[in-house]
Amino acid sequence: MSNWIRCTLALAMLLGALHGCGRSDEVMQANGSVASPATMSEASAPIPAGNYRVYVTNEMSGDLSIIDARTHSVTGTLPLGKRPRGIRANAEGTRLYVALSGSPVAPPGVDESTLPPPDKAADGIGVIDVASGSLQTVLRGFSDPEQLAIGADGAHLYIASEDTGMAVIADAATGKVQARLEVGGEPEGVSMSHDGQSVYVTSEEHHKISVIDVATQQVSTTLEVGRRPRDIAFSSDGLRAYVSNENDASITVIDASKHVPLTTIKIDGESIRPMGVVVSPDNSTLYVATGRGRAVVAIDTRTFATRTSDAIGDRPWGIALSPDGKLLYTANGPSNDISVIDATSLQLLRRIPVGQRPWGVVVLPD
Repeated sequence: MSNWIRCTLALAMLLGALHGCGRSDEVMQANGSVASPATMSEASAPIPAGNYRVYVTNEMSGDLSIIDARTHSVTGTLPLGKRPRGIRANAEGTRLYVALSGSPVAPPGVDESTLPPPDKAADGIGVIDVASGSLQTVLRGFSDPEQLAIGADGAHLYIASEDTGMAVIADAATGKVQARLEVGGEPEGVSMSHDGQSVYVTSEEHHKISVIDVATQQVSTTLEVGRRPRDIAFSSDGLRAYVSNENDASITVIDASKHVPLTTIKIDGESIRPMGVVVSPDNSTLYVATGRGRAVVAIDTRTFATRTSDAIGDRPWGIALSPDGKLLYTANGPSNDISVIDATSLQLLRRIPVGQRPWGVVVLPD
């Protein structure tokens, strides 16, 4: 064999070995997650510019990412404290309220005796001035808050205290506690009804909804729903509430005026774990983030027919809509990014790197 042939074969073998050193269908992104070429090409897909901002709580980096919808890029990061999760805006869009917790992360089934002690001094509700983009204060006195709702008058906060099994009603300006109500183990989802008269709180442990009467500040009734309820979305016409049930891959539909469950929608698919839910502005569609299912499901609220997107992110949890209802945003914890999705086609348009373990998402017009 000639030296030329030997050299040619050696070069071919070397190139083949180099090609096999890594998966050819993956690219490492700046935030440390792995993206496929499809994701990278989607990152350059055109997205309609909007006159609004997207606010994202990052549980593990303890901060807030601010995304400008004109460019769909992060324009600011605001330090908040330990484990920011639930986030809500007041009706005027002038303030954001964020649940902060000093309790250690405790996945389902973990032996809590093995965890470090909670830092109760870190518990509270962060109050952010939207105009200045600054953290104004942290309201204290709430144990392990996870999610919250704001009263229609803007004067009251309704807070899920996860480790105590309580819903706490507090003054939104001072944080003074006005009531503590038992709502079942591991309360998480908290949502205000469209008419402002009721607050729904989920109990993950006891698979129920507690309905708080705003006027009396008491639990008026409880509703059985699916296993491990996570989030609640009300339709803007005041007729329906939708509850995501993680452990039986379902949505409970509730008559929001009578507080009576109407039906259960089962969602088919591999590893579907319904998490965040949001209703379209015209109330025709319910969008569900599916966690380990890695997709978004769109449900026709009249026929209950479902459509499921292709994979849009790693464990999408928090979910929000643009003001015109054309774009969806999901917080994807393990991959540290936000997905931008066409709400009609359910096509993934872009993934935007944010902080560590994004959790909650709120959209506010400028």
